[in-house]
Amino acid sequence: MPSTEPAARELQDRTVLRSMGEIPATDVVTAACDVLVAGLDSPALRILAARTRTEADYDVPDLLPPALDELGLTFHPADSVAGQEAAARARAARMLAGELTPRELAFRIHHRFGHELALVEQLANLDDEYDILEYGDRTPAQVDADVTAEALRLAQHPRFPTEPTDAST
Repeated sequence: MPSTEPAARELQDRTVLRSMGEIPATDVVTAACDVLVAGLDSPALRILAARTRTEADYDVPDLLPPALDELGLTFHPADSVAGQEAAARARAARMLAGELTPRELAFRIHHRFGHELALVEQLANLDDEYDILEYGDRTPAQVDADVTAEALRLAQHPRFPTEPTDAST
């Protein structure tokens, strides 16, 4: 039986990307179905996975917190630093999976967070480097390599809490 961790990680990533408004709610429902197929199960997860395309936009926001809680996953509010960091890590994972180019990752991170989110400031700086390539001595491939290294660093950063977190801090 395959590990359930990749499916749970994908649900966690899609959840945070949805909370940031970057993907449609139906992508979260699909991830919930994938988690069920992978072998994880809970009552709220089944309800979430059963949503139709029409219902998803309306129901997913209310169904996600209990489904994630039952699975021991974390719901990150979009306006929290933890949520922003989780979204950046999810985007980095997407780039490493080949869904984005290094340039697209740097641009999206820079556009979304500017230079304000410490975890991804280097990616914002690298997006600036892409903009001045014609005036410097670096090649696009060199900047791509630096972005890929940053994406790897982000992907290795813990994506799930290793210990219970205190919601009051």
